[in-house]
Amino acid sequence: MKRNLLLRLALVGLLCLAGQLSRVAAHSDSQPPHAFTPATIPWGPAPPIVPPGAQLAVLEGDPTASSGDFTVRLKMPDG
Repeated sequence: MKRNLLLRLALVGLLCLAGQLSRVAAHSDSQPPHAFTPATIPWGPAPPIVPPGAQLAVLEGDPTASSGDFTVRLKMPDG
């Protein structure tokens, strides 16, 4: 009885370890997160629907595409 319980516990532990290792392996090939500092953000003119003086920066992706994710940052003037 004890041997059967120990084998089951060892199997569960092995499966948990294998799951953790596969999760780590899956995340190691993914892209690192982007880090943007104020000096490296490429600011440009904003669309005409926002107040004059605003600036827009596309950090990731393509906002003009019909699908997909994108990240933009908008800098608005005071007032």
